[in-house]
Amino acid sequence: MGSRTTCLVHLNSAERDQYFASLHPNSALDLRGITLSQSLLTSIMDKLMAPGNSRPIFGKVDFSDVDFDGDVSFASAIFRSEANFSGAIFNGKADFGSVRFDDYAGFVGTVFGRETSFSSTVFKGDAHFGTAVFGEEGDRGPTGADGRGAWFGSATFLGYASFGLVDFNVQARFGLATFKGLADFDSTTFYADADFTEKAIFEGDANFTATVFHGDVNFTEVLFAKVTNFGPMVCAKRMTLSKAIFGRPVTVMIAGRDLVCRWTLWSSRAAIKLRYARVDFTQAVFEYPLSLSTERAPFSLPSGSEVNEALLANCGTATARIATLHGVDAAHLVLADVDLSQCLLTGTVHLDQVRLEGNCTFSVVPPTTGWPPRRFTPRQTLAEEHKWRASQPSAAPGWNGAIPGADDVGPRTLAPAYRQLRKSFEDSKNEPDAADFYYGEMEMRRKDRERLFAERSLLTIYWALSGYGLRATRALVWLVLAMTGTLLAMMFWGLPANTPNSESIGKITGKEVRLITSSPAPTNPTGPVLERISTKRFEASLRVVTNSVIFRSSNQDLTTTGTYAEMASRLSEPILLGFAILAVRGRIKR
Repeated sequence: MGSRTTCLVHLNSAERDQYFASLHPNSALDLRGITLSQSLLTSIMDKLMAPGNSRPIFGKVDFSDVDFDGDVSFASAIFRSEANFSGAIFNGKADFGSVRFDDYAGFVGTVFGRETSFSSTVFKGDAHFGTAVFGEEGDRGPTGADGRGAWFGSATFLGYASFGLVDFNVQARFGLATFKGLADFDSTTFYADADFTEKAIFEGDANFTATVFHGDVNFTEVLFAKVTNFGPMVCAKRMTLSKAIFGRPVTVMIAGRDLVCRWTLWSSRAAIKLRYARVDFTQAVFEYPLSLSTERAPFSLPSGSEVNEALLANCGTATARIATLHGVDAAHLVLADVDLSQCLLTGTVHLDQVRLEGNCTFSVVPPTTGWPPRRFTPRQTLAEEHKWRASQPSAAPGWNGAIPGADDVGPRTLAPAYRQLRKSFEDSKNEPDAADFYYGEMEMRRKDRERLFAERSLLTIYWALSGYGLRATRALVWLVLAMTGTLLAMMFWGLPANTPNSESIGKITGKEVRLITSSPAPTNPTGPVLERISTKRFEASLRVVTNSVIFRSSNQDLTTTGTYAEMASRLSEPILLGFAILAVRGRIKR
């Protein structure tokens, strides 16, 4: 205001008119610390408009510590030089829609009390919003009280955009915003929802270190062209990265409840490190190796301190949980230390090439429950099998039918998924866990009613005798029963009543001696059955049974019944012994 030191608000009418008359487009303004109403601002802006131009043009302006009384609008204004609003307080609505800042724009420590709009604003220089506050604490919520929010839709930041340490007490929207330089959200706190949808673009790097989202945050269709570190950040509710594009090798670090990555495109290598999150990876696309793992300890900040996870205190275990990999090409996927107990894996492409590292847990069969008791041999299972078995009329208690999705999945779909996972474990030399998925594959083939009855019958016999060659106890029990049955058959009917003695009959003709040796046919034992139990007959029967197991002949004289019993024993018992050995080997093989 020239050489005057009087505040603009306190000028008399003549002095104020004289001041207004001195204004013209590109005028510099120094209004620090005053209280400015919309009517007074309108009068100033009218003087800054060039003839035939409805856009006020500001030169270098200093609105620092200004108290804006009521609603204020700078809509469509042009700031040709530095614009400083640091420490200013906007008590009403603040409208910077379609404003153009040609130089530095400073909003450090600025307080925006109500709805704030920077829609379609262009920041050609650096823009600093550090420690600014949007809304009041009482406005915190999904959208803030009375629909209040901070709108940056279609805003363009050509230089450095700093939102570090900013508190957004109301909803923040950056839809269609473009950040050509570094976008800095270091230690920013969003107490309401944050929305970057509608193709916001980060052409430069973006810093979300220690950013905290108390509500949902949506990055749908956002382009991260040069971002190499995304986080570490905390999200108390849902973070959505669906259809987002990451153009560079990136490390993603998120501690949150839900992460949605549907149709997300990772154009280069990516390492996704999570805590607590439940992840939806439907149709995600990655052309290079991508790892998804659980970070066991809280994320560390550059300062050496840990990220504050107080918002997730009631989330239980920090292990990341995968909800679905449906439609994902898993040829380059590595999963480490994640929970797959409710993960939908059917429909995953190249599932046999997925790498499972560390402690990746699957669902397990239910414990013995109900009456009559039904026992399932402990093994790892897919979530889809739980869903399918729970839907069957004769389902045993304990199968989880509350898993979302997979409503149309049955044995014919599950068998290939089990087969591919088995191959994945075998390729990584993990034979014991591969055995569980072989068991699951065979179970699904046995339960598939579209297969031939003969095939399912054969599989049922294989399952009943040895659990598909994987249950040693079952095979040994059958072996003991078979040996016991053969032993009793030999004692009761297989051994003759007496051991026949051989007889030799000969003729002497001249100098030639001719002898014929013959053995009488074994005689069937007679008398009461219980009287045939003796130590001698038990020992002889045991020798027959033992030799049958190792596929050798005992050379024991037998009755007709005993001969057939030995033949059956020599055929069945070595097979059962082989099943038991095969099952043990499958569990201890490296």
